[in-house]
Amino acid sequence: MSELFIYNSYTRQKEKFEPITPGYAGLYVCGPTVSGESHLGHARPYITFDIVLRYLRHLGYKVRYVRNITDAGHFEEEGREATDKVSEKAVLEKLEPMELVTKYTNLYHNAMHLFNCVDPSIEPTATGHIIEQISMIETIIEKGYAYEKNGSVYFDVVKYAAEYPYGTLSGRVLEDQLETTRELDGQDEKRNKADFALWKNAPPEHIMRWKSPWGYGFPGWHIECSAMSSKYLGETFDIHGGGMDLQFPHHESEIAQSTIAHGHPPVHYWMHNNMITINGKKMGKSYNNVIKFTELFSGNHPILQQAYHPMVVRFYILQTHYRSTLDFSNEALQASEKGFRRLWEAGEFLQKLTHPGAETAADAELESKVKTLCAECPDFMNDDFNTAKVIANLFELAPVIYGMKGGQVNVAAISASTMTLLKTTFKTYLEDVFGMQPLQIQNNNKLDVVMHVLMEIRKEAKKRKDFATSDDIRNKLAASGVNLKDEKDGSMSYSVE
Repeated sequence: MSELFIYNSYTRQKEKFEPITPGYAGLYVCGPTVSGESHLGHARPYITFDIVLRYLRHLGYKVRYVRNITDAGHFEEEGREATDKVSEKAVLEKLEPMELVTKYTNLYHNAMHLFNCVDPSIEPTATGHIIEQISMIETIIEKGYAYEKNGSVYFDVVKYAAEYPYGTLSGRVLEDQLETTRELDGQDEKRNKADFALWKNAPPEHIMRWKSPWGYGFPGWHIECSAMSSKYLGETFDIHGGGMDLQFPHHESEIAQSTIAHGHPPVHYWMHNNMITINGKKMGKSYNNVIKFTELFSGNHPILQQAYHPMVVRFYILQTHYRSTLDFSNEALQASEKGFRRLWEAGEFLQKLTHPGAETAADAELESKVKTLCAECPDFMNDDFNTAKVIANLFELAPVIYGMKGGQVNVAAISASTMTLLKTTFKTYLEDVFGMQPLQIQNNNKLDVVMHVLMEIRKEAKKRKDFATSDDIRNKLAASGVNLKDEKDGSMSYSVE
């Protein structure tokens, strides 16, 4: 196996990857909260860590990849009053909580498959691991680092910070947190403003609630990942990934509670991808620039000039190193589509190319250039998964391939062994490691995505009793040969004549 170096967010330096068990790697990535549809911001972490997974397997590691689904109580941000986002959204959509969870989980899975992301080895849900979370909380209480108040349980951050490093991952200083934390509902239950909830008391009218030693309630956000990661990867595992926005409070809290529960830090390498901005602005509802996956694939959003194929989005993300900020714009996506087509078509032509078999290159300079560009690709990937530099090298190799296609470059200009190296490099990185697929392979899925968007719009119109819009959608689709059917359970299906 080649020597791989990973930038560890905890130590803020690149470190040689040395797995706990030689030949095996444990990878945990925080999955989505399925109280709503996933959006463009979610694409970056899941594509980033799909590359990490693929490259580790390419190096020969047997990887257990765990990516959770958060389908229970989730804190919008630590410091706010605890809310169960799933329950709130279920009330708004007039659905059972698990009905809502299933709806958005299915949409998320569909998008991951369109992006050609490899399925995780295990995909645990928060609601499926309540027992493990309660058990972990009990251990933390027994060790004296958590306390119960009015049916809720809080982690004692000040006591922890007096004995263990706190704030190392996020760079937060506890004293600053204690001074600047706003006075909000629920703060009076805490001993310290910086304490976070491990378990939150739920009143009788609360939909999603479970029996616990402290009464009925639901788990805190942070405890979910600690309980599930340790169950499937062990009390200490290799890599924990997620977006930079999760460093604090989520991952900082994970470190604290896991360290107390198990007696040692939980993770060897912390990895965080940077954020996506939209035309230079942070994604947010106030800017009306949150683009859902179905909107991205259908082009149905005011910001979008067209629909964008999942492979174009994937390629666009990989053109920038995962730790760098990535700014989304129509111009950038359209340029990525042209670039991807150029590389893919070069690779397709290359695989069909027949070499005369000579082992002596006719052009020593070209031979050296091709060999160097190919040899650099694994070096770039071993340097903290630098997909951007690999793609840059593939773009430098493309003119050589197109030159052979057009006759400007003699196929025998490079040796047979170098031709094999060139073919292997293109296939290995573009297809196997980067997970790219030809654009036409997913054309059939595009109709499903567009139809889902239309059915969701029609469903919302019916809820508003806007039957004119609802009927208009159905009638126009019928005129085009697409028939909508309203099922008895309130769902819709379609058929094409």
